[in-house]
Amino acid sequence: MKVEIQEVSGFHSLGLEIDVAISFMPFIRFVAQRAAEETTPKAVFYKKILEYFRQQQIPETDIALDDVHQYEGFFEHVYTCLSPVLSPEKDLAWGLSFPVNPRIFYGTDRLFEMIGQKPSDGDEYLIKKTVEDFIKERLNLIYTLILRRLYNFHVPVKVQQYLAWRNHETGLLSYYEANVNTDFVEITPKGELPVIDFVELYARFSEDNGHLLLEKMLPLHLFRFRGFAVLNISDVTAQMAVENIKKVRLNRIPGDGATRYRNIIESLKTLVQNNKIEFDLFPFVRVNNRAVFGYETGGTGIMFKVWGGDRLTPEAFTRQAESYFAKPISFFSPDIGGEKEKQIAFLEPFRNLGVRSLAMLPVFFDETAVGVLGMHTWRDEVFDEKTLAMLEPAVEPIAQLLQIYIDEFNLELESIIKEKFTSVQPSVQWKFNETAWHFLYKKKKNIPIEVEPICFREVYPLYGAIDIRNSTVERNAAIRTDLNFHLALLDKTLASLASMDNSSIMQELRYSCGKWIRTFNADELSSADETGLSTFLDFKISDYFTHLQQYEPDTRDVIAGYLDATQPKTGEVFGNRKAFEHSMQMINDAVNDYFESEKEKLQQPYPCYFEKFRTDGVEYDIYIGQSMNPEKPFNHFYLKNLRLWQLSSMIAVAKTTHALLPDMPRRLSTTQLIFVHNHMIDISFRPDERKFDVEGAYNIRYQMIKKRIDKVHLRNTGERLTQPDTIALIYFQKKDIEDYLPFISYLQETNALAPETEELDLEDLQGLSGLQALRLRIVYD
Repeated sequence: MKVEIQEVSGFHSLGLEIDVAISFMPFIRFVAQRAAEETTPKAVFYKKILEYFRQQQIPETDIALDDVHQYEGFFEHVYTCLSPVLSPEKDLAWGLSFPVNPRIFYGTDRLFEMIGQKPSDGDEYLIKKTVEDFIKERLNLIYTLILRRLYNFHVPVKVQQYLAWRNHETGLLSYYEANVNTDFVEITPKGELPVIDFVELYARFSEDNGHLLLEKMLPLHLFRFRGFAVLNISDVTAQMAVENIKKVRLNRIPGDGATRYRNIIESLKTLVQNNKIEFDLFPFVRVNNRAVFGYETGGTGIMFKVWGGDRLTPEAFTRQAESYFAKPISFFSPDIGGEKEKQIAFLEPFRNLGVRSLAMLPVFFDETAVGVLGMHTWRDEVFDEKTLAMLEPAVEPIAQLLQIYIDEFNLELESIIKEKFTSVQPSVQWKFNETAWHFLYKKKKNIPIEVEPICFREVYPLYGAIDIRNSTVERNAAIRTDLNFHLALLDKTLASLASMDNSSIMQELRYSCGKWIRTFNADELSSADETGLSTFLDFKISDYFTHLQQYEPDTRDVIAGYLDATQPKTGEVFGNRKAFEHSMQMINDAVNDYFESEKEKLQQPYPCYFEKFRTDGVEYDIYIGQSMNPEKPFNHFYLKNLRLWQLSSMIAVAKTTHALLPDMPRRLSTTQLIFVHNHMIDISFRPDERKFDVEGAYNIRYQMIKKRIDKVHLRNTGERLTQPDTIALIYFQKKDIEDYLPFISYLQETNALAPETEELDLEDLQGLSGLQALRLRIVYD
């Protein structure tokens, strides 16, 4: 214990003019009251303090700061009275300071030692305060006292005084909390107390500049402060490390996974006070109640390396994870390279990665295993059970974090299902939410339930189609070529087998094969013939060849060659069909990938409903209008933006598919079509089909038109409107395409489109007449 004047916050605390002084009288009055009330032996102790005070003739007036060294004996009595009985002096950071000014004049050696432990050069302060911050903090503390003592008003602000820094050598964090007890500070008004508006005060006190309001309401020169404050400084590093983990759980931001996990690992290292110990979080996620790989790495990722996809197949991981979590146990070894540990097989991958000490702790949330907390060191560092025990306060928040990760994983799966496999997109989710809430409300209130229709009135439709040119013709040609090869191979195989099998069935099969070849070459194959040919090849030939292989061993090699060639996945007789399907898949994948990458961009100016669906190519519907987002005013410019996107995206898609031609096993081209419907329609969700569809007789006509225009011809010619390397826009009246014309000119002037524009009349279709079209040629780089 010693008397020494120490400024805790440096010059920052010297900024306020306050009538303040040290006085022992608040403490003496407290002791006198306790001596009168106490009936235990404590009363004797309190009376001895009072007697010492009188004997030493300690003044009842204000004490000058420079004179405090005269009262060290009295301060020892104060310490004895107020300090915890069970805590030794050497462990306490305890002291006395000015009433509302952090200037310490007496304290324990530990206190002055901690105050002297300021960060060295290179260390980084984590809680940094300006002069204004310190003044604001002091004012909040002072006014909190005034309002509580003189107005019996408890303010909604808690002032916590922390100091934190990072040691540049260890990389670890240190936290200290200063707890100031003001029970022995008396506040006396110098005159009549001002009247204040508590409603306004309560509303504004917690604001950033709330103290400025109080300075106007209650100027500090109206008050006198006497007494002393009792200061306790605590090392709260472990507590703050756990709190920081909890903050990560509460203050989550989408997409900040890397930063989030870095903060968690840093807090765990701070908790165990060793920067050389590494940590990993391994969440236990399930799909259809089966353990599957997660995809987010927390820490060094060593458990993901050992248990992840780089080392285990999904099936092997499922088996191991299910086995472990069926009976989860903790594992710890200070050295997994020891003789005993070398006998444990599952440690071998960890040893190969250079791990020395290893602990794996199963983590539970609500009595359910949610993951594993891993703790390890590399070759030159070890830890023991005592270090492991230091993690105990962090286990609960870690469990909550892992459960949140699992919940987010499941929500992401649900989001993908909604987006990819249902019609519930973000742009219309609000409507489904609202309808579901109305349904739930009526159910809970026992009101007769009638599911509300989900409708969007007066929306603009936009339609586009990317088709594979002559896909049916190309597919049929591939099938014919493969069948021709198949029949020729079969004829050759039967001829080879005839020398080994001269049975009547063999003769009949050779005759049937020749007949099918003649029919095929004469192009006389009907639908019924196609069914008969499939039966002949898939059953009759197959069954007989199986019989021959079993009973005529000499035929096996010949038949094996035929069977290899007719394997659906690898056989030559499917070569042209596979080439066609692969080329078509290349196109559809490229188009789908493009539209997937564009979906988010489409939503940015104004929410719209975008749905694509597969035919031989890809088609899409877009709906946009005020009813899609009642909170945001709709403007025609949002529609224009989508129409420009339609043209630009068709150019981009055509260029993408054109670039694939050199890599296609069978060269296929795409055509691009846009149908312009310049009138608003109504759409509604059809629960039976789980999709949106148009509503009303007039609107249904729009759907009918879309289905009939894909193969439309020019009037009085046999020429198809849609051609490779072009974009076709179909419309009824010239005014329908007024929005598109400036964009077409812009794209022509920027060499995305050729300068010429074909204006075409189209043939009448069933129930449709008067269709017109523009055809634009795409310029490739």
